[in-house]
Amino acid sequence: MLLYVVLNIFSIALIVPLVDVIFTDISAAPSTGEFDLKKGNLKDQLMGWLYHTLSKYPKQDALLYVCLFIAVGFLLKNLTSYWQMYLNAALEQGMLRDLRNQIHRHLHQLSLHFFMARKKGHLISLMMNDVRLITESVMALLGMFFRDPPTVIVSTIILFVFNWKLTLTILLITPAMGFIIGKIADKLKKYSTRFQEKMSEITSLVDESISGVRVIKAFKMEKHEIEKFENQTNKLYKIFVKLLRIRSISSPLSEYFGILIAVVVLWFGGMGIINKTSPMSAGQFIFYLTILVSMLQPIKMITQVFNTVKEGIAAGERVFAILDIKPRVLDTPDAIEIKDFSNSIVFENVSFKYDTTDLVLKNINLKINKGEIVAIVGPSGSGKSTLVDLVPRFYDPVEGSIKIDNIDLRKVKQESLRDLMGIVTQETILFNDTVAANIGFGMVNAQMEKIIEAAKIANAHNFIENLEHGYFTIIGDRGVKLSGGERQRIAIARAVLKNPPILILDEATSALDPESEMLVQEALERLMQKRTSIVIAHRFSTIQNANKIVVMEKGEIVQIGTFNTLLSQEGLFKRLYELQFRML
Repeated sequence: MLLYVVLNIFSIALIVPLVDVIFTDISAAPSTGEFDLKKGNLKDQLMGWLYHTLSKYPKQDALLYVCLFIAVGFLLKNLTSYWQMYLNAALEQGMLRDLRNQIHRHLHQLSLHFFMARKKGHLISLMMNDVRLITESVMALLGMFFRDPPTVIVSTIILFVFNWKLTLTILLITPAMGFIIGKIADKLKKYSTRFQEKMSEITSLVDESISGVRVIKAFKMEKHEIEKFENQTNKLYKIFVKLLRIRSISSPLSEYFGILIAVVVLWFGGMGIINKTSPMSAGQFIFYLTILVSMLQPIKMITQVFNTVKEGIAAGERVFAILDIKPRVLDTPDAIEIKDFSNSIVFENVSFKYDTTDLVLKNINLKINKGEIVAIVGPSGSGKSTLVDLVPRFYDPVEGSIKIDNIDLRKVKQESLRDLMGIVTQETILFNDTVAANIGFGMVNAQMEKIIEAAKIANAHNFIENLEHGYFTIIGDRGVKLSGGERQRIAIARAVLKNPPILILDEATSALDPESEMLVQEALERLMQKRTSIVIAHRFSTIQNANKIVVMEKGEIVQIGTFNTLLSQEGLFKRLYELQFRML
């Protein structure tokens, strides 16, 4: 970039001897014949050397040499400009990639607490829009440091060499321009923050409307959703118009200030040339004025960069607010790896609460022995899902401890703990990929034979074979091309393939039709054989074979026993059972 600056000024500098030597009387031009810094000032020595060099040749030859020098100078200048743009683009995209990767990596390290309090659209907008603004501002800043300021500094030095009084006068009136530009930049940051926040809201709205399109159509809410979206985009438009107005005014304003300065210089400098009171010759004054005018574009770019940096700062505050969040569930420095599960999982006086809630689990004491099927039932909101989320350590209890084989979970590495577990969640999570890839998710280089075997155990093989491309059929976003029962069986096949010693089944059959439930239940029974299983279910028909049933209410365990034992007692379990079968 510095080479670009030097070549740019060098190309312009050749105009002076061209004017004074070629197009004026050669005798009027100074000619020292030597270049010695001890004699006179730098300007006189440099210009004298140029005069002398060109004056040795006939005017036609001198003109040819000047033309060649200018052509070569501008060629080199534009070659350096090309490489500068190429390297800048590569650096910018590299920064964009690295920052997005860093944010994405950080998000996957955060605990579930974080995601419960934020919309997906906010995080998506953060990674796509805010990161782009940060990168643009950094690149603009780098370009400004290595291109525009050197141009302005070198040009200012040259102006001082030619006429220090006139240049000093110019510098004394420029702070006013800087003050005005600074005020504009502050407003720009404010509206940029508003714009990014509104963009996040719209991204969330798009995500929700696409994900919920079936419900929207079922309730004839298309018009409402369209109006809601258009209302938000109108607000975004108004914010952007204000942002654009503020962003656009600074550049022409700085250019106009520069032109006013150039006009003042032209008047006073020109009068000095006419009255022969100026220390500069006509050619030198043209050079002075040319250098001054050539500074307008770099100054204009510096102003634009200053505004871009303000927008980048606003985006950076949002991004680094996320990066500064620390994961709540962390491995301790002395955490150990466990390779297998041999005894029991024990809850000892466990209590838990989310950020802004009261305790959702209160003084839980529970022992789950190896090989047991433990069912957890209770009304909605009783804490069932929260209880099982503590087992793979998605959260840590606020009081008490959970131990696996007499080792506190907080002293076990999370990866090794979760390697022992297979989880089929209440909301089946599938990816927009092939059936085989979804079954093999989490298993590196899973063999096709193993995937097919897992699908057969999960009662999924037959319907998969009937798909258009079998196991290589793309199932759409969240498995939208499959029915609820089919999605559930794919998730079960995934757990079968992992072959874990501990299973967590979170309401795995609660939303299925009877036929699908039967197929899924058969698959689950096969899956749970010789494994420790923790099952959450609303349908009592699915838990009759459980070794132990835990009944929860308002975050507490109110009953524990087998199916028949609990049914023979007057309590919550019997009431829930009778209520469910009364509704059949």
